[in-house]
Amino acid sequence: MDDPFNAFCDHAVVHIDGASDGPLSGLTFAAKDLFDVADYRTGGGNPDWLMTHPPADRHAAAVETLLSAGATLVGKTHTDELSRGIFGENPHYGTPVNPKAENRLPGGSSSGSAVAVAAGMVDFAIGTDTGGSVRAPASFCGLYGVRPTHDRLPLDGVLGQSPSFDTVGWFAREAELFARIGAVMFAVDIPDYTPDCLVIASDVFAAADDDAAAALKPAVERLSAAVGVSEWRSICPEGLDTWFGHQTTLQSRESWLTFSDWIDENNPRFGFEVSELLLRGAALTDERVLEAKEAQLQIVSHMATILSPETFLCLPTTPFVAPRRGQARSAINKSRGRVISMTCIAGLLGAPQISLPLGEVDGIPLGVSLIGPRGSDEQLLGFARRLAATGD
Repeated sequence: MDDPFNAFCDHAVVHIDGASDGPLSGLTFAAKDLFDVADYRTGGGNPDWLMTHPPADRHAAAVETLLSAGATLVGKTHTDELSRGIFGENPHYGTPVNPKAENRLPGGSSSGSAVAVAAGMVDFAIGTDTGGSVRAPASFCGLYGVRPTHDRLPLDGVLGQSPSFDTVGWFAREAELFARIGAVMFAVDIPDYTPDCLVIASDVFAAADDDAAAALKPAVERLSAAVGVSEWRSICPEGLDTWFGHQTTLQSRESWLTFSDWIDENNPRFGFEVSELLLRGAALTDERVLEAKEAQLQIVSHMATILSPETFLCLPTTPFVAPRRGQARSAINKSRGRVISMTCIAGLLGAPQISLPLGEVDGIPLGVSLIGPRGSDEQLLGFARRLAATGD
């Protein structure tokens, strides 16, 4: 495949036809290089992981589901190392090129999957989302993207990093296909849906850049009009940075536990950022982890007073458009924290979130998100499709 955007992995030149008859027949998809594909190695964005692991015996559950539904797999896509990144930069394989803004980052860690869809190289793609790895690239590349309810989809055959936060997600350019993929993945019908109320997170919008918040104002007005009842409300009494700290603590500890034995045995090569994140997880005390777990329970209890089966939460997917390529590490590290301070909300709740490509700043895409209560995945997808179909 011609790959001018560096979306695909050279070590896994894959083409597997889907079933001859199915709801996704005739469509092509790509899979992030965390998903096992039978007879190919899963590289996880790191050459030493690739070299120290054998080819997979079988397809990951998500890959098998999509093949059985008729979709054809045409390649595996680049990821940040071991999915520990939010901007799509990889020191070993290069950074995929954002087709919507070639001088800017694509977002990660599902970077290659987002780029392949945004460039029209495939009809859709699957990725994983732990701390924002589908939602951030969806925002930066102008796509529909979803983080499902935690534990809603099986992670069999997926190279995970943090079991309490890992999810399987996907990207699409159109809302109808976005929902159709959901029907296959969840094995349910996706009806059109409209919630009774929209809560607009005033403190999260206040944390976005001024131009980003202004660019999303028409999208918020459109969503509010489609729902009919809406209110602006502050959702995070402790501050977004506090919630970000709890999510990062829990994810970092689990990521270290996931990879520590392999690191001890193989002394692998890592980029600076990933090394720093892993060492941070290793240094965490049990007391700090317990504090974060207790805080997470309190956050879930608090948000239950805001989210109900008939209420969605509206917020920016990211606080700014895709950052420029080649920035200093100190600047990127600060930006990373600002992104995850928004994406951590759904992660801490284990709740589903969709990013809708409804905003732009000077022609550069920017997503607005909806979060629903746990198990409301179908309603979110149905609302996105209805919104696009009716033009509400």
